[in-house]
Amino acid sequence: MLHILVVIPLFNHSRTIEEVVQGCRACHGDILVVDDGSTDLAENFKQVIGVHVLRHSANHGKGAALMSAAQYARSNGFTHIITIDADMQHRPEDIPKFKAAIQDDPKALVIGKRDFENSSAPKASRFGREFSNFWFRVQTGMQAGDAQSGFRAYPLFIFERLSLKQTRYDFEIEVLVKAAWAGVPIKIIDIPVYYQTQGKRISHFKLFMDNLRLTHLNTKLTFRSFLPWPHKQIAGNVKPVIFSILKPVASIRHFLSNRLTPYEIAMSAAVGVFLGTLPLVAVHSLAILMAAGFFRLNKIIALGASQFCMPPVVPALCIEVGYFFTHQGHFLTEISFETLGHQFLDRFVEWCLGGIILAPVLGALAFAAFYMVSWAIAAAPDHK
Repeated sequence: MLHILVVIPLFNHSRTIEEVVQGCRACHGDILVVDDGSTDLAENFKQVIGVHVLRHSANHGKGAALMSAAQYARSNGFTHIITIDADMQHRPEDIPKFKAAIQDDPKALVIGKRDFENSSAPKASRFGREFSNFWFRVQTGMQAGDAQSGFRAYPLFIFERLSLKQTRYDFEIEVLVKAAWAGVPIKIIDIPVYYQTQGKRISHFKLFMDNLRLTHLNTKLTFRSFLPWPHKQIAGNVKPVIFSILKPVASIRHFLSNRLTPYEIAMSAAVGVFLGTLPLVAVHSLAILMAAGFFRLNKIIALGASQFCMPPVVPALCIEVGYFFTHQGHFLTEISFETLGHQFLDRFVEWCLGGIILAPVLGALAFAAFYMVSWAIAAAPDHK
């Protein structure tokens, strides 16, 4: 049974917190305010606010407040939390949208995508969202919609099973990326947003320090995203597998059993072969990992399929094709120190030209071969 707690992280928003709490109480019964060391609240705040309040003795950051809320929620039998900011930029009336999304998919992390088209959102907020959305796409291959939105719904198993280390604004980026890596569905719902005028709006985002933390975090996450090692899956029973060019059919069978489709397998292999054919000396693997991550393809399959392009066969074939087009239809038949050593630059140019010609051809052939084999295995009566 689903049991939802609405959480309001609070730091020095005494002017707006009561109105936010009242709006939330009109939509939902279970409310928690996490006071992260505020210094502007009245002494009787807990009695006046009328909902349960957790208090940090000092300001530890929004991430720390959300982790405290998750711990409280687990201890009191809740299954999900919905987080809403205390500055009134979000409408409590939209809480039912999140409750409906939780009912639709209890395992999903739900993000409220703020409508910047019909609001007076500051340019810094617009840029920050596009910036974070871009890096989320690079790191996961997925669309976040609004990676910086604080109006979200979390299933509590995320906090139990993920290793989360950030404690401030960067926490919301870390949990989103790591949840996506772990197989947690990411759902996006549209929400309106309201920004107070410049003189009235209170923001605790520290331009230098918080941007520095975000840059450091994005650097680490991006580097990890390039590595082919599979991430721990927490939202389903997915087995980590490797791709072996010595046993391609067995490898494909394993990937199909891990919920990849024939199209995803074929596209991953095609990208690996396409880039593996090009003369990207010393950066083949990095280019393949970046492309697979950006297009949300399987990095292990892409890297494994690229091994079909290892020297000497495919590079030699590229050189022959390049030689054919630059020498009036003749092929290179003399293999000697003169042709491979002294004429190295000529051969490299021919390799580049032949690679550009052959890469799409071999990529297309790889797609067709992997798709047909994957489809045949998936269609077999004994495939589960």
